Amino acid sequence: MTGGPPNSEREAGWSVEDIPYHRLARERVREDRLIFHIVASAAFVEITSDVYTRNLAAFFRGDSEIVEWLECSWEKDEVQHGVALKRYVQNAWPEFDWDAAYRDFLAEFMKFCSIDQLSGTRALEMASRCVVETGTAAFYRMLADASPEPVLRQIALNISLDEVRHFKHFYRYFLRYRENERTSRAAVLGTLWARLAEIDSEDAYYSFKHVYLARHPGVSFDDKAYRAYRNGVRKICKRHFPHEMATKMLLKPLGLAVPVSRIVIPTVTAATRLLFSI
Repeated sequence: MTGGPPNSEREAGWSVEDIPYHRLARERVREDRLIFHIVASAAFVEITSDVYTRNLAAFFRGDSEIVEWLECSWEKDEVQHGVALKRYVQNAWPEFDWDAAYRDFLAEFMKFCSIDQLSGTRALEMASRCVVETGTAAFYRMLADASPEPVLRQIALNISLDEVRHFKHFYRYFLRYRENERTSRAAVLGTLWARLAEIDSEDAYYSFKHVYLARHPGVSFDDKAYRAYRNGVRKICKRHFPHEMATKMLLKPLGLAVPVSRIVIPTVTAATRLLFSI
């Protein structure tokens, strides 16, 4: 297969250079440890997207359209997200040694990030990607809504819009492979559920771990610190998470009829509210 998406679809429509870091109201986030940990941890994961891209490109080798889009568009956008967040951290908390902490994170992260973690078929991996993009789009929309600082709000909103656009690409590729592989709805549902169960995935855990260790030198790290962090994030979710948006995106790969969707969406939305409030 040849030919990728048009250039207009490849470009995020914004650049790190567009972000007015000089207007950052540092006093609004300076003492906010939760926001610091959220942004720094997210930066670690986003800026490591070249690793995810290599794995996905290897998995979809032979499909030149998908590989080209992953390598020329998706990776570029995702790494830019990391660079934008990294620069925010360096401006808001200049005493934090981001590079040293990131090196420690990457050394541990590379031990478990491999192609073996991908789904069993190409259709199911695209369904899994839809879940990931749903989660990131909703997460950054939540962060934009909750942010006490305008520059962070702008960055988070830009990233959220990118992730929605990425979702549309993965969904389109999912439809193609679902048809080719004759993937059942039950198999798709199982993949969606399994991916949802990985909310506390390794990359989130280890990114927080190394941000925490760098911010608290000499202090040992244990799961108690991570649980406290997750509880803080859940409190933000309870007030700001876009549950209905996330539900509609999440259910899309199931291909439910419109009347069924109208019945299911409120129920699943309520379930996600409960999930993020526990």
